Amino acid sequence: MEIQKENMQHFDFLGMKDPFLLKNMGEALRRIIRAVNEREKIVIYGTCDLDGITSVSLLLLVLKYLNADVEYFISDEIDNFDMNSDIIENYIKFLGTKLIITTGCGINSISQMELCENLGIDVIVTDYHRGEEILPKTIIVDPNLRQCTYPYKDLTAVGVTFKLCQAISMYYEMKCIGNYLDLVALGIISKGVDISGENRIMVNQGMYCINYTDNYGLKALLKINGISNVNRESIYELSNRMTCSIKNKRYIDNASIIVELFTTESMDRAEQIAKYLKYEIV
Repeated sequence: MEIQKENMQHFDFLGMKDPFLLKNMGEALRRIIRAVNEREKIVIYGTCDLDGITSVSLLLLVLKYLNADVEYFISDEIDNFDMNSDIIENYIKFLGTKLIITTGCGINSISQMELCENLGIDVIVTDYHRGEEILPKTIIVDPNLRQCTYPYKDLTAVGVTFKLCQAISMYYEMKCIGNYLDLVALGIISKGVDISGENRIMVNQGMYCINYTDNYGLKALLKINGISNVNRESIYELSNRMTCSIKNKRYIDNASIIVELFTTESMDRAEQIAKYLKYEIV
């Protein structure tokens, strides 16, 4: 595996840190390359808050761009960042899954990782919670691992996922990766975290991307919610509305609908979903 120098330089304008400063990023990339090239079944495992939903949507779009065989699962357990053993054994296994990539969860799912190992499923954990690197045969990418020296520790789930996608794009020479910062900005803002450091860079660049977005889901959300002035305040208000929509019914239902919103290739379908979400909170 070799990353060309010009691909590294392509990201300098974003002012972001090299994703390979994250411990185990090279190993994660090598496993994803193998899965993509050999058409192995990949399942993205995420959480049902907006940070998690944008993470799943982002990685799904990138892997589909590479023609990967990929599906996703979103947990319906709010504030639970462990994987579910029953879901792994009774759903994910039967998809023929060879690789699970978590987004914002799994760092402390030790028994679940042991189950995956027994089932012959490899796991890449991308997370931002604190944990120890004691998971069996699991590749962990997490800035808050004690052994990780990545200089910025306040990444959210979608921030870590973007760093993974950044590494993927550098290998596959995807020049468009910065366009996905529209979803990243929405996810970061939804967490209500301090917008500083690398978060600030991603949010500021993401605001610009939202204004010119090619994502039908984001276009529909702006249109249906009457947002003409894109700034942190308007996007924060939008994220709050969407969070209310997610919580109005069973989390898993509306979370999956929002993933469809962000990944659909139909503007008509995007507007249909955006209208549904808006009236969910009335």
